[in-house]
Amino acid sequence: QVQLVESGGGSVQAGGSLRLSCVASGSMYSRYCMGWFRQAPGKEREGVAAIDSDGRTRYADSVKGRFSISQDNAKKTLFLQMNTLKPEDTAMYYCAAADDPASCNYMEYEGVFGYWGQGTQVTVSS
Repeated sequence: QVQLVESGGGSVQAGGSLRLSCVASGSMYSRYCMGWFRQAPGKEREGVAAIDSDGRTRYADSVKGRFSISQDNAKKTLFLQMNTLKPEDTAMYYCAAADDPASCNYMEYEGVFGYWGQGTQVTVSS
C-alpha cells in the first residue's frame, strides 16, 4: 500500500509561481509512474504531468512550457513547479501513483493510477 501526501498549494496572482510537493510512503515498486492531476469546480479531473521511474516525463498541452515535474527518489518526493500561473490553473491538485511505468503513457485516464493523495488547492487570481 502506498500513501501520498501533497503540500504547497495556495493563492497567487496570475503570473506567479507555486511548487507542489508529494511525499510517498509505504511499499512502492522500483518501477512506477507518478503524476499530477487537477480538478476544477464543475469539471472532470485531468492529467497535468507524469514522470516514470526512468525520469521520462509527459505534460498536458495546457501546461507545457510552464509546469515542470521532477522527483527526488531518495526522499520519495514528487514535485510540480508551476510558473506563469493563469486563473484557469485554479483547481484542486492531486498526486497519483501507479505500479507500472507504462501508465505514464495513459496519463489522460485517471483509472490507471491506483494510489491517490487527498489534494492541495491552488487558486490563481487575475
